[in-house]
Amino acid sequence: MEKAAIPAPALVGWGKAAPSDNGKEGTTGIRKCTSCDSADIIFDNEKGEYICNGCGFILEDSVADTGPEWRAFDADQRNARTRTGAPIRYMKPNKGLVTEIDMYNRDIRGSKLPSNRNAQLYRMRKWHKRASISSSSERNYLIALPELNRIASYLGLPDSIKEQSALLYRHCVKGNLIRGRPIETVVNAALYATCRTAGIPRTLNEISNASGVSKKEIGRSFRMMAHALKLKVPLPDPSSYVPRYISALKLSLEAQEKAMVLLKQATKKGLLSGRSPTGVSAAAVYIGGAQAGERRTQKEIADVSGVTEVTVRNRYRELKKELNLDVVL
Repeated sequence: MEKAAIPAPALVGWGKAAPSDNGKEGTTGIRKCTSCDSADIIFDNEKGEYICNGCGFILEDSVADTGPEWRAFDADQRNARTRTGAPIRYMKPNKGLVTEIDMYNRDIRGSKLPSNRNAQLYRMRKWHKRASISSSSERNYLIALPELNRIASYLGLPDSIKEQSALLYRHCVKGNLIRGRPIETVVNAALYATCRTAGIPRTLNEISNASGVSKKEIGRSFRMMAHALKLKVPLPDPSSYVPRYISALKLSLEAQEKAMVLLKQATKKGLLSGRSPTGVSAAAVYIGGAQAGERRTQKEIADVSGVTEVTVRNRYRELKKELNLDVVL
């Protein structure tokens, strides 16, 4: 039985929707009215009804609203009124889902607790900590994740990279890839793989210097991880290192643009194959600075990029010869 037509309210138009028993979809995926075959369908937020704007036929009613029933006008109100709690944090050993007993030893009014109550809270904290860490993998996370946070903070990496690295490390633990390998080595390999995937330029040398783990061990663990988990890790892009070097050397944007142009030309000619991206980018910055009239010595370039002066000199000669550059240094 069809419902009575009502005047269509002046609401925002509605386009594509999921299939419904009361309405039909055309070949283009747009819901149409079953009464007049019109595609002009609107939604009444107050009544929860889909209405045809042409004939007023109600296609669907009592539609559940999945949004909140409250309004928030700033971030503080939104955080205070939300009821879902904090998001899952892979950087926490228990993903942030376990209740914690604070160390303030004060009651709700801020007064200090008596000594017998403090002793009771101390025992509660101790047994709560023991109960929340019940498996070997959780004890592993208790060691690995703080180390991951320390290295990522030292390298100036954002929280998103920390979370992705922690998730990748958890996959390694579940895949039993930690057995026979130091925890610190796998942590650094996960961090390096995440930086490569996200396009954030961090070399093995930088991660090795920050963690104290040898570059060879990190590289071996990274290759094992990429093969076992079938990671699609892109090759390092030399142009991603240029802004870092330019900023450290205090060069201008003109020098950066010239270095970027040199790298694009070198990529088209295949000069980057088999060569370290840091060495090629360092040579491009070296030439770009000279072309912009802001010359820096090879030692300054080498100190910033982490390569030797010989590498900078060799890459400079290759770029100058293959690209026919007229640069006097």
